[in-house]
Amino acid sequence: MEEGKGKWKIADLGKLLLNSLQAVLRGEFLLRLNIGRYFIHILYTFLLLALIIWISLMIDGTLTRVEKNKAALEELEITCNQKTYEVVSLCRRSTVEESLIRMGSELRDREKPVTELKK
Repeated sequence: MEEGKGKWKIADLGKLLLNSLQAVLRGEFLLRLNIGRYFIHILYTFLLLALIIWISLMIDGTLTRVEKNKAALEELEITCNQKTYEVVSLCRRSTVEESLIRMGSELRDREKPVTELKK
């Protein structure tokens, strides 16, 4: 065995990487590897991967929008519960009577039972 034929040098690796990079930039890399006949399969795989990435990004955006809507819905439910509490508290008999007294109305709760008039 001759001296230098069976051994790899760092310079050889650098040349190989440089040639590979130039082949990729020129579009000759697949032809140099002699896999040009599989180009359609490689293209199909690339398109499938791009489609999967695009769908996952769309799903992520949808989930983000759902989380924002859930937070907004919780805030609206809290507001609705507060308004319902305020309305219920204003409809209590004691609160209504106090409001009428404050407004100066002469209406009061009945003190004796209702008299029924018969025909």
